Amino acid sequence: MGEHIDGNALAGPLSDLFTFDPTTASARCSGCGDVSVLARAMVYAEPDTLVVRCAHCDDVLMAIVQAPDRFCIELRGMTWLKIPR
Repeated sequence: MGEHIDGNALAGPLSDLFTFDPTTASARCSGCGDVSVLARAMVYAEPDTLVVRCAHCDDVLMAIVQAPDRFCIELRGMTWLKIPR
């Protein structure tokens, strides 16, 4: 893994899918139980892929793969995602 950037890097890719600012959503890490907004997460960016890791324990929260015709989002590292209204 290379250097990480913060979870604010998720604003663009996830905003294409959701109508709210996704970085304000809270997620519970299934590894350590930490609850934090996605903006606090550590994001590792590769071409077309973002791997989002818990800022507390470094477990993978989600992975986002971007293709020209679709997004694939894998959320196995979260027990829940709370979206503000």
